[in-house]
Amino acid sequence: MHEVEYLTIHGHRRAFVKVGQGPTLLLLHGLGCDHTTWEPVIDMLAKRYTVIAPDLLGHGLSDKPRADYSLGGYANGMRDLLTVLGIDRVTVVGHSFGGGVAMQFAYQFPERTERLMLVASGGLGPEVSPLIRAITTPGYHQLMGVLTLPGVRHVGLAGMRALYGTGWKLTRDLREVAEIYDSFKDPHARAAIRHVVRAVVDWEGQIVTMADRAYLTDAMPMAVVWGRDDRVIPVRHANNAAALAPKARLEVIPNAGHFPHKDHPQRFAKTVHDFVRTTQPATYSRSKWRRLLRDGQVGPVSPVAPLASVTDVTSA
Repeated sequence: MHEVEYLTIHGHRRAFVKVGQGPTLLLLHGLGCDHTTWEPVIDMLAKRYTVIAPDLLGHGLSDKPRADYSLGGYANGMRDLLTVLGIDRVTVVGHSFGGGVAMQFAYQFPERTERLMLVASGGLGPEVSPLIRAITTPGYHQLMGVLTLPGVRHVGLAGMRALYGTGWKLTRDLREVAEIYDSFKDPHARAAIRHVVRAVVDWEGQIVTMADRAYLTDAMPMAVVWGRDDRVIPVRHANNAAALAPKARLEVIPNAGHFPHKDHPQRFAKTVHDFVRTTQPATYSRSKWRRLLRDGQVGPVSPVAPLASVTDVTSA
């Protein structure tokens, strides 16, 4: 585990890990997770890069206030954290909900974004796990309060971990799900997660998409990584990315679920390094941005290429 540092910005304490030297990678975790989701890859990445892995507001060791939990609010928070740390430009890597924050950061602050990498990201299609949709329903907070009572929670955690231990593809992600479930024992964390989810999901699925602004990715290098066996956000959303951003680099990793960076950390770290090594960082041009905004065409929401066209990468 890496040493956690703290900064208070806008009156709220924000936790983060900062290690390594070199070009900066900003690693953004998913819903209900924290910086520890990146632990398997941090040291490998820190050999070449300055790695910053924050706990988003409402998560982990950061404060959980009644606050703005929108994608735009999170993007602003990341800009302010980087500003206080004296970092001007980053390659931003976002997992799941963190992918939505990463896209929003790149959209709001293109002058500070060198590259964009999305890992099993939200915002590329409507489908999402029923468990996430359930968070938006009335009574979620009260029900989860009962389900996280000590005795009930311990039984639930034991069951999830036992199912994970079977090695089934369908239960591959239950170890991480169990950690998220355990964090819900904190009522402030439950309330924060509810606000986060309601900003991007309703009962029918995801309501925020990059489809109408995907053409802006022409201005910067973009990569998309997915686990073939993802049961949280379907791998076919990688196909949507191929349709929305044809210039993006795509990799679907076999024998990996919703957390490919944990299932195959060496492969994932190599993928990140290859992406950074073989692409030039974006340079912001107001005239180019103006031209894209004026002439950009909204891409299709449905996939236009078969999934077989997406590169399969075996684990190292």
